[in-house]
Amino acid sequence: AYQRVVENKGAAGVDNLSTLDLKPWLKQHWQGVKVSLTEGSYLPRAIRKVDIPKPNGDVRTLGVPTVVDRLIQQAIAQRLSPLVEPYFSHSSYGFRPNRNAWQAVQQAQQYIRSGKRWVVDMDLEKFFDRVDHDILMSKLANLIEDKRLLKLIRRFLEADMMDNGEWVTRDRGMPQGGPLSPLLSNILLDSLDNELERRGHSFCRYADDCNIYVSSQKAGESLLADITDFLSNELKLQVNVNKSAVARPWERKFLGYSFTRHKESRVKIAAQSVSRFKDKIRELTTGHCSRSVSDTINVLTPVLRGWISYFRLTKVKGVLEELDGWIRRKLRCLLWRQWKGVFTRAGNLMKAGLSESRAWWSATNQRG
Repeated sequence: AYQRVVENKGAAGVDNLSTLDLKPWLKQHWQGVKVSLTEGSYLPRAIRKVDIPKPNGDVRTLGVPTVVDRLIQQAIAQRLSPLVEPYFSHSSYGFRPNRNAWQAVQQAQQYIRSGKRWVVDMDLEKFFDRVDHDILMSKLANLIEDKRLLKLIRRFLEADMMDNGEWVTRDRGMPQGGPLSPLLSNILLDSLDNELERRGHSFCRYADDCNIYVSSQKAGESLLADITDFLSNELKLQVNVNKSAVARPWERKFLGYSFTRHKESRVKIAAQSVSRFKDKIRELTTGHCSRSVSDTINVLTPVLRGWISYFRLTKVKGVLEELDGWIRRKLRCLLWRQWKGVFTRAGNLMKAGLSESRAWWSATNQRG
């Protein structure tokens, strides 16, 4: 558990203790923490609120526990996961060992190819913020006999949040940022999986992102209404009606991917994913005239590698070729802004190997 927390790094909590400080802190204080955990008297610290902007202008609120609380949560998750994993649905792919987003997308593709060419694309409204503690704890009580552990998990759920220096009490939700939250979300939403399986539906769920594949629009609309009622009545969760829809799979985005409308539907990168990626590149290349092109490339490289790594298993050659040309143009524009004067541009172009006439032509051309 210690190794996982240190490798994941992450921001410090309200006590400003970083992962680098964890080992010496544990050497000095671990025995006291261990005693309080054994006695059932351990009290988690408050979580620190961090708002992450979303592309749509909204924010995703993270609750960052202290590094010590992250260590304890990670230990609980590692102990609890093997006990509950065998009972989870085969159609659940998020935050599970040996399961990933690409497998979920491939399964969705098989459903579409089998003739289920309508999708119920269901978005849960602020899922992590609206988890009902009592409902979640009742499900955990069916899995865990140790009363001390149940009490500790509830304390983690109910930990106060520090928001700009103010203490905020919490009576629902779980911190999206704690190592235990992904596992708890799967335990809670396993009820949704069971309901969909009981009804015989074909679906893929990745955390709170759930797509259900059906044969007709009418069947999809009826199902969306039924599942909306189920989530509200059984789990006290709300479906976001503005973001949810019954539509063709190729009109929607699932985990950053979409599909072609061919009978043998193919996986493709969703247009929104390319657009968001370009926005990120613009953010890193615009307004940084003092940064050299080589430094800019160093900043871009991990972003490019991460994006390509995520989408590497689909056919991305054409998309990557288009993006390569687009990024090169952005870098040329950055270089052009740095070489402000005509003489500077011409001189640098000649140093780069261009003929004098070509260098002067480019230097006096706004597009280079």
